[in-house]
Amino acid sequence: MADTDIDLKTTSELNLAELSITVSEDLKSRLQNIKLLVLDVDGVMTDGGLTIGDDGQEYKTFHAHDGLGMKLLKASGVELAIITGRTSNVVKKRAETTGVAHFYQGAEDKLVAFNELIKASGLQANQCAFMGDDVVDLPPMLKCGLAIAVPAAPELVLRHAHYVTKKSGGHGAVREICEMIMHAQGTFDGQMAQFLTQAQIAN
Repeated sequence: MADTDIDLKTTSELNLAELSITVSEDLKSRLQNIKLLVLDVDGVMTDGGLTIGDDGQEYKTFHAHDGLGMKLLKASGVELAIITGRTSNVVKKRAETTGVAHFYQGAEDKLVAFNELIKASGLQANQCAFMGDDVVDLPPMLKCGLAIAVPAAPELVLRHAHYVTKKSGGHGAVREICEMIMHAQGTFDGQMAQFLTQAQIAN
């Protein structure tokens, strides 16, 4: 897969100033082709920590910036999916509130779930991005059109990612990718316009 280092000779004009990210032509092309963003949960939507109470209830902490980014991405026309190996009611609720269309829990084999997702969505694998943080995510990452990893992922995962986020899992990494996709597809300004309009009206 593509090296995550930036080749200045092939750098496009797409600059995400807010994130200090410059996108290569190859990455820009992959971002433009995405119709579905597939997310792992632990280590991607969260920081990977698991809090389990005495009653066995599992607790997770999500970032508000990620949630809004997911909603904006969906509003821009890109669907969302979650494939996770664990089972948790709180993840189901998070999926419902962020507009996730496809939700797979307890997926021991994530490639099987990914293949089912492709069939259900009617999309091609290269139209999907998969964001993971560990080796169990490699099978769908190797099959999709855009493989994304978080910085804390093992070296093997980092080597096979088209892009490694600047932000860490559970701390804005998902928002970073959502904004990158919108920038590449020319929908970012449109999604931001609603907030700028509200501010102008308020003034």
